Amino acid sequence: MFGFSRAQTIAFLVMVALIVVCPFILYPVFLMRVLCIALFACAFNLMIGYVGLLSFGHAAFFGMGSYVAAWTIKFWHVDASIAIVLGGATGAFLGLCLGYLAIRRSGIYFAMITLALAQMVYFFCLEAPFTGGEDGIQQVPRGKLFGFIDLSNDMTMYCLVASVFLGGFLLIHRIIHSPFGQVLKGIRENEPRATSLGYRTDDYKLIAFVLSSMLAGVAGGTKALVFGIATLTDVHYATSGEVVLTTLLGGLGTVFGPAMGALVIVTMENYLAQFGAWVTVTQGVIFIVCVLAFRRGIVGEIGGRLKINL
Repeated sequence: MFGFSRAQTIAFLVMVALIVVCPFILYPVFLMRVLCIALFACAFNLMIGYVGLLSFGHAAFFGMGSYVAAWTIKFWHVDASIAIVLGGATGAFLGLCLGYLAIRRSGIYFAMITLALAQMVYFFCLEAPFTGGEDGIQQVPRGKLFGFIDLSNDMTMYCLVASVFLGGFLLIHRIIHSPFGQVLKGIRENEPRATSLGYRTDDYKLIAFVLSSMLAGVAGGTKALVFGIATLTDVHYATSGEVVLTTLLGGLGTVFGPAMGALVIVTMENYLAQFGAWVTVTQGVIFIVCVLAFRRGIVGEIGGRLKINL
C-alpha cells in the first residue's frame, strides 16, 4: 500500500512510533511546530526534489493558508477542519494562478519569478485590511473539530496536527510513486525527452505546483490554529528560504528527508533562542558543517551509506 519499500515501511513505522510517544516526553506545542514545518517542507520537496523546480515563493502559499484559516475560524466561527481545508484550498488556488505564470520558465528564471510573485503576495498582506497589517490576525481560537471535539487541550490539538501531517505525508508518497510521479521524475531528468514521448510537461508541472501549494496551505492553516496567530512572517521571503534550507538539510528528493530537516531546524530555533541574534549565525555554521559532512542531506547520506532508498 502507498508503494512503500521494506526499508521505507520500517522508517515509516519508526516515525509513527515517535509521533505517538514524543508528546509524553517533549512539549506538545514544540512537536506541533515540527510537524507543521515538516509538512511544509514535504510539500516543497515535491516540487524541487521530484520535478526539479526551485521555488523561492512557497511562503506565499503557507502564509495565505495561515491567514485564511485564521480569519475564517475567528470571524466566521467555522469548524477547525473546514478552516484547514480552506487554507489548503487558498494555497491551491494561489498556486494555480502563480504557477500558470511561472511554470513556462525553468531554472533561475523560474526561481526569480516565484520570488517576485511571492513578494507581491507579501505586500498585499501588508496592506489588505483583513490581514491586520503588521499586527497580523491575533487571538485566533482553536475552535472545535467536527463540532464537538474541543481543541483547546494541547494533546487533542496534537492528535489533529499529527493526523494532518501523516495524511499529507502519505498523499505525497503516493503521488511520487504513482505513474504521474514517474512522469514528474522523467521531466526532472530530461524534459525534452519527456516532451518527445508525448507528455505535455507544462501541464504536469502545473499540477505538481498546485498540489505542492495546496499542502503548503494546509500546513500554514494548521500552524495558525496551533499558535493562534497569523503574521507577515508567514509570507516573508525568509520563510521561503527557511524551507529550502530545511529540505536541503534533510535530504533533497528523499521521502523522509524534509521531516528530518524540520526536526533539526525547529530544534535549533527552540534551543538556541538564548543566543539571540546569533541564532542565525549558529544555524549557518551548522548548515555549512552538515553540507560538508552530508552532501546528500542527513537522510540522503544515511540511505546512501546503507544502500537503501529513504
